Amino acid sequence: MMSGHIKMKDKKLLNIAKDVIKLEFTSLKKLHSSIGNSFEKIIKTIINCKNGKVIISGVGKSGIIGRKWSATLSSTGTPSFFLDASNASHGDLGQVTSNDIIILISLSGQSEELKNIIQYSSRNKNIKLIGITSKKDSLLYKNADVPFLLPSVKEAGPGNFVPTSSTTVQIALGDAIAITCMQYKKFGKIDFKKFHPSGALSIKLKTVEDLMIQGNKIPFINQDLSMKIALKTITRKGLGTLVVKNNLKKTTGIITDGDLKRISNMNKDFKNLKIKKVMKRKPFSVDKNMLAVEALSIMNNKKITSLCVHQNKKKNKTIGFIHIHNILDANIT
Repeated sequence: MMSGHIKMKDKKLLNIAKDVIKLEFTSLKKLHSSIGNSFEKIIKTIINCKNGKVIISGVGKSGIIGRKWSATLSSTGTPSFFLDASNASHGDLGQVTSNDIIILISLSGQSEELKNIIQYSSRNKNIKLIGITSKKDSLLYKNADVPFLLPSVKEAGPGNFVPTSSTTVQIALGDAIAITCMQYKKFGKIDFKKFHPSGALSIKLKTVEDLMIQGNKIPFINQDLSMKIALKTITRKGLGTLVVKNNLKKTTGIITDGDLKRISNMNKDFKNLKIKKVMKRKPFSVDKNMLAVEALSIMNNKKITSLCVHQNKKKNKTIGFIHIHNILDANIT
């Protein structure tokens, strides 16, 4: 009978896995120590590429990682595309303009397929070449305008020949470049959302503005009206809350259906009372750019079902209204 548990003698399999992770962790520490002037030059070169794109190329595993670099850069505010090294020599170099920069990734720095790209960059002085390699005496390192020397790392497994630690280092370096550029450009959640309009990520990035009630649908009522009118209005609007404003159209409070019930039990003549006498002052309000999931968290923590919405820190100027159902109906939990 097969057991769901690993036998004692098979625990060496777990040790192998742990050794791989430990080795790659050590490699990342080496990369961490190597981040300095060369990395800074890479960032400045990319940031100064105002009207061009970051073109990335590599061969084999480095090529696969290059595609990942390009995708991450593009989705975080730095336009980029991957150039297939083998097709570059057959016309695809025509995609490269004088405004672009090229990043070549090659552990050896001697990959035959990259030589034509290096030569092309050397002939076109306006095109900056960033070379990512682990060999200081390589063709790529010597010809790059901005060379970056990857740390020498030990690969996992017997023989030290399977690309493992080296590819982990390359991936981490690409992420470091992309996120550094992203933060320098102050590329935020709203910008990120523009490049991810579909899928689960898009749902998580929906803002209050995306879901809020606007215009005539906002349940406004003037503070000088009677509670009798408030009762009719809250029933007609069907949101369980009224946003109270004064004659200057500034938000001064809210009235909820719970407030109406409580006041009616305390005062039989409540219908003749002015709204401003019984309303709750300083209602909770959130900025329109807040993520909807954050607004939901506020509602849950405050034990309320709706929020006023403002912009530019003007909390007394309500431009929208969001109910918990607006958020839940968008599959945000």
